[in-house]
Amino acid sequence: MNIVTSNPTETTTYDLQTQVFKAFTHPTRLAILDQLRDGEHCVCHLEAHLGLRQAYISQQLSVLREAGLIVDRRDGWNVFYRVADERIFKLLDMLRMIAGAPKWEPLPLNPDCPCPKCTSQKCSCS
Repeated sequence: MNIVTSNPTETTTYDLQTQVFKAFTHPTRLAILDQLRDGEHCVCHLEAHLGLRQAYISQQLSVLREAGLIVDRRDGWNVFYRVADERIFKLLDMLRMIAGAPKWEPLPLNPDCPCPKCTSQKCSCS
């Protein structure tokens, strides 16, 4: 008898857990989640900071959204993404420790980032 399929509730629970872990199996998705540590960001911000094409980032955002790890908010022409549950960062930190990877450090501000958040933070008082 297969234990996993003997209880439909457990199968559903394992399926949900597997869906979340599958979302963690791509380096770009992990990088996106790390970028979202300091709040919500639009695709153009992620594009400028990760150095990846918009279409590729959008594909990865779709996987993260389908797994329930991120949510989005539309503001005019921009769509902003944020993590659905801050506990995601604890899991990411634990994965780093298990893998022996260095502690996460925020990337420096990218002066070429055209997003509304970065544009509003740039000082024009020189």
